[in-house]
Amino acid sequence: MTVLILYATTEGQTRKIAGRAGDHLKLNGKEVEVIQISGANGLDLSRFERVILMASVHAGRYQPEFLAYVTLHKAQMDKVPNAFLSVSLSAASTDPEDLEGIAACVAKMTAETEWSPEIVVHVAGAFRFAQYDFLKSWAMRWIAAKRDPTASTKADTEYTDWEALYGFLDNWAA
Repeated sequence: MTVLILYATTEGQTRKIAGRAGDHLKLNGKEVEVIQISGANGLDLSRFERVILMASVHAGRYQPEFLAYVTLHKAQMDKVPNAFLSVSLSAASTDPEDLEGIAACVAKMTAETEWSPEIVVHVAGAFRFAQYDFLKSWAMRWIAAKRDPTASTKADTEYTDWEALYGFLDNWAA
Protein backbone atom coordinates (compact mmCIF):
# COMPACT_ATOMS: atom_id res chain seq x y z
CA MET A 1 0.00 0.00 0.00
CA THR A 2 1.25 3.46 -0.89
CA VAL A 3 0.38 6.27 1.51
CA LEU A 4 0.95 9.99 1.09
CA ILE A 5 1.18 12.18 4.18
CA LEU A 6 0.91 15.91 3.44
CA TYR A 7 1.29 18.35 6.28
CA ALA A 8 1.35 22.05 7.12
CA THR A 9 3.13 23.16 10.27
CA THR A 10 3.84 26.38 12.13
CA GLU A 11 6.11 25.48 15.05
CA GLY A 12 7.02 21.94 14.01
CA GLN A 13 4.78 19.61 16.04
CA THR A 14 2.70 18.69 12.99
CA ARG A 15 5.95 17.92 11.11
CA LYS A 16 6.97 15.65 13.99
CA ILE A 17 3.57 13.93 13.98
CA ALA A 18 3.71 13.45 10.19
CA GLY A 19 7.22 11.99 10.41
CA ARG A 20 6.37 9.58 13.20
CA ALA A 21 3.16 8.56 11.43
CA GLY A 22 5.17 7.84 8.29
CA ASP A 23 7.76 5.86 10.22
CA HIS A 24 5.02 3.82 11.92
CA LEU A 25 3.33 2.99 8.64
CA LYS A 26 6.69 2.03 7.07
CA LEU A 27 7.41 -0.31 9.99
CA ASN A 28 4.11 -1.98 9.17
CA GLY A 29 5.03 -2.60 5.54
CA LYS A 30 3.51 0.45 3.87
CA GLU A 31 5.26 2.55 1.26
CA VAL A 32 5.03 6.14 2.54
CA GLU A 33 5.94 9.61 1.32
CA VAL A 34 5.83 12.47 3.83
CA ILE A 35 5.79 15.90 2.20
CA GLN A 36 5.29 19.40 3.54
CA ILE A 37 2.26 20.77 1.72
CA SER A 38 4.13 23.84 0.49
CA GLY A 39 6.27 21.50 -1.64
CA ALA A 40 3.43 19.38 -3.00
CA ASN A 41 2.23 21.46 -5.96
CA GLY A 42 2.21 19.32 -9.08
CA LEU A 43 2.20 16.09 -7.07
CA ASP A 44 0.07 13.38 -8.73
CA LEU A 45 -2.19 12.10 -5.97
CA SER A 46 -3.38 9.20 -8.14
CA ARG A 47 -0.02 7.47 -7.42
CA PHE A 48 -1.20 6.82 -3.87
CA GLU A 49 -3.73 4.39 -2.49
CA ARG A 50 -4.40 6.53 0.59
CA VAL A 51 -3.79 10.13 1.59
CA ILE A 52 -3.48 11.72 5.03
CA LEU A 53 -3.51 15.49 5.36
CA MET A 54 -2.40 17.21 8.55
CA ALA A 55 -2.57 20.83 9.61
CA SER A 56 -2.52 22.66 12.91
CA VAL A 57 -4.95 25.13 14.36
CA HIS A 58 -3.64 28.58 15.29
CA ALA A 59 -6.04 31.30 16.39
CA GLY A 60 -8.96 29.24 15.13
CA ARG A 61 -7.58 28.68 11.60
CA TYR A 62 -5.43 26.28 9.67
CA GLN A 63 -2.37 27.39 7.70
CA PRO A 64 -3.20 29.37 4.52
CA GLU A 65 -1.06 27.05 2.36
CA PHE A 66 -3.07 24.07 3.63
CA LEU A 67 -6.39 25.76 2.80
CA ALA A 68 -5.14 26.75 -0.66
CA TYR A 69 -3.86 23.24 -1.42
CA VAL A 70 -7.05 21.55 -0.28
CA THR A 71 -9.21 23.95 -2.31
CA LEU A 72 -7.15 23.31 -5.42
CA HIS A 73 -6.84 19.52 -5.05
CA LYS A 74 -10.08 18.41 -3.37
CA ALA A 75 -11.33 16.53 -6.46
CA GLN A 76 -8.12 14.45 -6.54
CA MET A 77 -8.30 13.78 -2.80
CA ASP A 78 -11.88 12.57 -3.09
CA LYS A 79 -10.72 9.80 -5.46
CA VAL A 80 -8.64 8.04 -2.79
CA PRO A 81 -9.39 7.05 0.80
CA ASN A 82 -8.33 10.03 2.88
CA ALA A 83 -8.08 11.26 6.43
CA PHE A 84 -7.51 14.65 7.98
CA LEU A 85 -5.53 14.96 11.20
CA SER A 86 -6.24 18.26 12.89
CA VAL A 87 -3.50 19.16 15.35
CA SER A 88 -4.31 21.49 18.24
CA LEU A 89 -3.77 21.99 21.94
CA SER A 90 -7.54 21.76 22.39
CA ALA A 91 -7.44 18.12 21.30
CA ALA A 92 -5.78 17.35 24.66
CA SER A 93 -8.69 18.93 26.53
CA THR A 94 -11.77 17.32 27.99
CA ASP A 95 -13.56 20.68 28.24
CA PRO A 96 -16.69 20.56 26.05
CA GLU A 97 -16.11 24.17 24.96
CA ASP A 98 -12.63 23.30 23.68
CA LEU A 99 -13.93 20.25 21.82
CA GLU A 100 -16.74 22.28 20.26
CA GLY A 101 -14.15 24.86 19.22
CA ILE A 102 -11.98 22.38 17.32
CA ALA A 103 -15.05 20.84 15.69
CA ALA A 104 -16.00 24.36 14.57
CA CYS A 105 -12.51 24.83 13.07
CA VAL A 106 -12.97 21.69 10.96
CA ALA A 107 -16.46 22.80 9.93
CA LYS A 108 -15.10 26.20 8.90
CA MET A 109 -12.33 24.51 6.89
CA THR A 110 -14.76 22.19 5.09
CA ALA A 111 -17.09 25.09 4.27
CA GLU A 112 -14.21 27.26 3.04
CA THR A 113 -12.50 24.59 0.92
CA GLU A 114 -15.58 22.52 0.02
CA TRP A 115 -13.62 19.38 0.96
CA SER A 116 -15.11 16.86 3.33
CA PRO A 117 -12.47 14.44 4.57
CA GLU A 118 -13.62 10.85 4.98
CA ILE A 119 -12.20 10.72 8.50
CA VAL A 120 -11.24 13.52 10.89
CA VAL A 121 -8.96 12.78 13.82
CA HIS A 122 -8.06 15.38 16.42
CA VAL A 123 -4.45 15.06 17.59
CA ALA A 124 -3.06 16.98 20.53
CA GLY A 125 -0.19 19.31 19.77
CA ALA A 126 2.48 20.93 21.92
CA PHE A 127 3.60 24.15 23.49
CA ARG A 128 6.82 25.20 21.73
CA PHE A 129 7.92 28.07 23.95
CA ALA A 130 11.45 28.20 22.51
CA GLN A 131 10.03 29.01 19.07
CA TYR A 132 7.60 31.78 19.97
CA ASP A 133 8.30 35.47 19.45
CA PHE A 134 7.62 37.86 22.34
CA LEU A 135 3.91 38.43 21.64
CA LYS A 136 3.13 34.81 20.87
CA SER A 137 5.12 33.72 23.93
CA TRP A 138 3.06 36.01 26.13
CA ALA A 139 -0.21 34.70 24.64
CA MET A 140 0.87 31.06 24.87
CA ARG A 141 1.97 31.48 28.49
CA TRP A 142 -1.53 32.78 29.28
CA ILE A 143 -3.06 29.79 27.47
CA ALA A 144 -0.70 27.38 29.27
CA ALA A 145 -1.61 28.86 32.65
CA LYS A 146 -5.29 28.40 31.85
CA ARG A 147 -5.07 24.90 30.32
CA ASP A 148 -2.20 23.27 32.17
CA PRO A 149 -0.88 25.18 35.18
CA THR A 150 1.77 22.46 35.65
CA ALA A 151 3.33 23.12 32.22
CA SER A 152 6.74 24.76 32.36
CA THR A 153 7.00 27.86 30.22
CA LYS A 154 10.78 27.34 30.16
CA ALA A 155 10.56 24.11 28.13
CA ASP A 156 8.40 22.62 25.41
CA THR A 157 5.45 20.53 26.58
CA GLU A 158 4.10 17.85 24.27
CA TYR A 159 0.55 16.49 24.56
CA THR A 160 0.47 14.20 21.52
CA ASP A 161 -0.88 10.74 22.40
CA TRP A 162 1.41 8.61 20.25
CA GLU A 163 -0.28 5.30 21.09
CA ALA A 164 -3.69 6.68 20.07
CA LEU A 165 -2.17 7.98 16.83
CA TYR A 166 -0.58 4.61 16.05
CA GLY A 167 -3.86 2.84 16.85
CA PHE A 168 -5.70 5.07 14.39
CA LEU A 169 -3.06 4.48 11.70
CA ASP A 170 -3.17 0.71 12.18
CA ASN A 171 -6.96 0.63 11.82
CA TRP A 172 -7.08 3.09 8.92
CA ALA A 173 -4.35 1.37 6.90
CA ALA A 174 -5.64 -2.18 7.50
